[in-house]
Amino acid sequence: MLTANPSPKVPTTILFSGSLSALGRKWYEKIADTRDSLAISQLFNLSPFVGKLLATRGLTPETVADYLNPTLKQLMPDPSHLKDMDKGVSRVGRAIRTQEKIAVFGDYDVDGATASSLLKRYFEDIGVDITVYIPQRIEEGYGPNLPALTHLKQQGHGVVIMVDCGTTAFEALAHAKTIGLDVIIIDHHMSAPLLPDVTALINPNRIDETSPLGTLCAAALSFVFLVALHRALRNEGWFREGKKEPDLRSYLDLVALGTVCDVMPLTGLNRAFVTQGLKILHHRANLGLKALADIAGIDESPSAYHLGFMLGPRINAGGRVGKANFGTRLLSSRDTIETQHLARELDLLNKERQAIEIIVLEQATKQILQQRLHENPLIMVGDEGWHIGVIGIVAGRLKERFQKPVCVVGFDAEVGKGSGRSITGVNLGAAMHAACQKGLLVHGGGHAMAAGFTVMRDQFAGFQDFLCHHLATAVAGIEPRLDLDAVLSPAAATVEFLTELSLLEPYGNGNPTPKFCLHKVRLTGVERVGVNHLRAFAYGEDGTRVKIMAFRALDTELGEKMHQLQGGRMIALAGTLKLDKWNGREEVTIILDDLMDLE
Repeated sequence: MLTANPSPKVPTTILFSGSLSALGRKWYEKIADTRDSLAISQLFNLSPFVGKLLATRGLTPETVADYLNPTLKQLMPDPSHLKDMDKGVSRVGRAIRTQEKIAVFGDYDVDGATASSLLKRYFEDIGVDITVYIPQRIEEGYGPNLPALTHLKQQGHGVVIMVDCGTTAFEALAHAKTIGLDVIIIDHHMSAPLLPDVTALINPNRIDETSPLGTLCAAALSFVFLVALHRALRNEGWFREGKKEPDLRSYLDLVALGTVCDVMPLTGLNRAFVTQGLKILHHRANLGLKALADIAGIDESPSAYHLGFMLGPRINAGGRVGKANFGTRLLSSRDTIETQHLARELDLLNKERQAIEIIVLEQATKQILQQRLHENPLIMVGDEGWHIGVIGIVAGRLKERFQKPVCVVGFDAEVGKGSGRSITGVNLGAAMHAACQKGLLVHGGGHAMAAGFTVMRDQFAGFQDFLCHHLATAVAGIEPRLDLDAVLSPAAATVEFLTELSLLEPYGNGNPTPKFCLHKVRLTGVERVGVNHLRAFAYGEDGTRVKIMAFRALDTELGEKMHQLQGGRMIALAGTLKLDKWNGREEVTIILDDLMDLE
């Protein structure tokens, strides 16, 4: 079974005669197949407008039902199709039966925390005690390391399940084999041509794999593993021995969180995981997620937005600022007092992380503009002392601003730890593997949109030159453009329209929030709110008012244009529409991405 909706090249038509926007982009409107969009709207009782939006996402009358109501039963293939799945299940099953000690070694990000917590909760629910080990980002770095594996062996563990890491950790895995640890890897990162010598490598992105599950995160793959393990235990009669059989669906809130926060495409099986996981999250049965939602002030039905921008950053904060296991402890705990304490701690750590991030972002932006690094195919910045816990976030912010692949490196003496974020069509993970083969990196890897690496200071310039040259053709072939789902008048941006539009949720990578052009408006009242955001209002020709929010736009090209174009000039706005609820009132707001001067 496929795990993704078909995504053909959507035809577009250029808007405003190809004029350049405030951010130097041309705007295009997507065009739908008229027959498909009409058939979709009629068959599913939708407005023609929403029918068009579904058709431009590659959906047809035959595939819309699974999109609107995605289920695991329909979309998940037999787990045993994955290479080494049965080997891994067999080894873990044997450890369970013989009461051999099992450890989970997880990454320190949200995906690693959710995958680790998912396994811990399941094993507890079937009456098996396991150890969870999360390495400290700064002291131990990414992935398995020799001291940690030696420690687990000395503690009597015979099996280690590595989640969201391990695929390319050849030295550590060779050490594990030498000391008698059996390793099962559940990972989704790209493999090298050479595969590690382990008991099982369950990875849809290993070089010899043909699985359609290549877009699943580690938490989702861990769930697939548990489906296979649960089936095997049931067949062996484990649950006929007086043991309660857990409902695997109760863990889907963790799978949804990992999927959204690891920016996996929300299509096919991933869409089912998130849709069903949000339903589980709504019941607030996981005490850790409940405590974190309370501390974050989430008092409405949860959405993918809440996962990605409110819960995820707080869980990530522990790993970024020195408390790597806090996230896993929170998500796996069944103690109300402990979860409330951990949620408060993670909230404070997130505030600390935000303060550090602002400093590094300001310094990196200054470096880029002063050295004109944004004129290169790839932007690479680095400096002494930049906190490696925030460099990935900073790379993402810079990528959004400059619309180019960005790598940010924090140096500690001669060693630099780096993180990269890419744009659609530029495979940064593959470029990292190529740089490793050239001997330019100590370590490096990742996937198309994100990568991590270690580079020595004396190799930094050569690494930068290599990536710029390696990616130049791919970046040059990408036109600065903004694809919009439709052009609207301000009067059409109503509460009723957004209510119907919510059928397309959950939004995320692969199923983005629709972007609209609000045509022929006049801008007024531009003012600063918060630290660096801008608020304004747009008025249509009929007097309809729409609130505008431009996040992190202060002292940017977009913010400068907002100030310049307010006060009467006819413009067009581009962005996403959001329904704001305040004191019992509902108001439509456009989250601004760009604007266009029409005069």
